Amino acid sequence: MVFTIGSMREMRQQRTGVRDAARLAALPGVRTGARRRTHAAVCTTVAQYAALCGWSVVPGTRAARGGGACSCGDPGCRVPGAHPLPLAEEIPAGTPRDQAAKAWARVPGASVLLPVGHSFDVLDVAEASGHRALARLERMGLRLGPVLLTPAGRAQFFVAPGAAAELPHLLYRTGWDDALLDLRCLGPGDHVTAPPSDHAGLGPVRWLREPLRDAVSRPLPQPGSHPPEARLLLGTLAYVCHRDRVHL
Repeated sequence: MVFTIGSMREMRQQRTGVRDAARLAALPGVRTGARRRTHAAVCTTVAQYAALCGWSVVPGTRAARGGGACSCGDPGCRVPGAHPLPLAEEIPAGTPRDQAAKAWARVPGASVLLPVGHSFDVLDVAEASGHRALARLERMGLRLGPVLLTPAGRAQFFVAPGAAAELPHLLYRTGWDDALLDLRCLGPGDHVTAPPSDHAGLGPVRWLREPLRDAVSRPLPQPGSHPPEARLLLGTLAYVCHRDRVHL
């Protein structure tokens, strides 16, 4: 086999390029092929949230695993890894999937935050109570919205917006206003972390009840559609929370 000077030079350049690429891939912060695929999957999920679920989506900060420092750089951050990025642009509810995916591609590494008070409010209870309440509500045949599970051990039920303002009145009407309940409501100004993101560096958020689980048997939700009224869930949630607290 005969090698020309030109072909030898090309082979050396190719070997050097392979070595340089390997060194670059090993550097901290460089996105590998797996990270690129993961980011592409997140872009697709965000697009579904905006286009199919009718939710606004906001790029959020991240915290080091175990609940370390926030990526915003503020050492006194009150909610590390669980607040919007500074100057982050919200992807509005109803944004077409291709546009939402392109917008999210510009913020690699951001966590997926859903602003509360726009399309939904959130009833937040302990995870164990949430599991029991969900089973009861499903047996009752109620139309339910999505339910999140956080790594902090909370279950978050999506309900129609306005629940946070109405909660004291609703508890009074149902007779639970004097009870000590591990139940609160998130409303305007709050955010929840959505899958597949980690929450505050504590671990991944999961769906206990997925947003599009009924897509096969029912039409997909349209942008602006609302989850159930809080009053339909509150009695069961309050009862289970109270019972669990008494039996602690």
